[in-house]
Amino acid sequence: MTRRGRLFAVLAIVAGGALAIISSTQTWMDIALSAGATDPVPVPGAAAVTLLAPLSLAALALGLALTVVGRVLRYAFGGIAVFIGVALCVQALRVGFTLPVDAIAGTVTTTTGLTGDDAVASLVVSITPTIWPYLTGIAGAIIGLGGVLTLATGHAWASGGRRYQTADGAAPASRPHDAIDSWDDLSRGDDPTSR
Repeated sequence: MTRRGRLFAVLAIVAGGALAIISSTQTWMDIALSAGATDPVPVPGAAAVTLLAPLSLAALALGLALTVVGRVLRYAFGGIAVFIGVALCVQALRVGFTLPVDAIAGTVTTTTGLTGDDAVASLVVSITPTIWPYLTGIAGAIIGLGGVLTLATGHAWASGGRRYQTADGAAPASRPHDAIDSWDDLSRGDDPTSR
């Protein structure tokens, strides 16, 4: 179960982060404006939720780092993954279900030059969501699940650094002891002939 727990946790966090980062480049909503643009104006995920790309990249990095960190960092990273997952899920579903003005304000301002929530709201005739906010909500839930799995099973994972140590805890020698090492021993005050 420990290998599966680690594998599932890492895969969940990395897959959720990858889906969320892809989502940040996709159209989350199409806006019809009362004046100016005749075609619907697309709102990308990164514009609808400004923290989408940074949180998604953090989840990817965190998932990859989980493969090599020790026990204490596993718990810290598991907690961070839960936080990232909940934040992404809540923000994405808020946009998908409520279609708030603040999620489209930046795009409308870029298109029309008008600022302020009231001015933006007065220009918008309709907002049509796509599937991407909901997929991002699912991605956030997957990241959060990976974090919970990390917290639940992380104590039993094998440490990544142990495979690079000998039985006495030292790192294995990568090459034989040579003349340069002997000079270094002399510099430290050790007798190289005692080896």
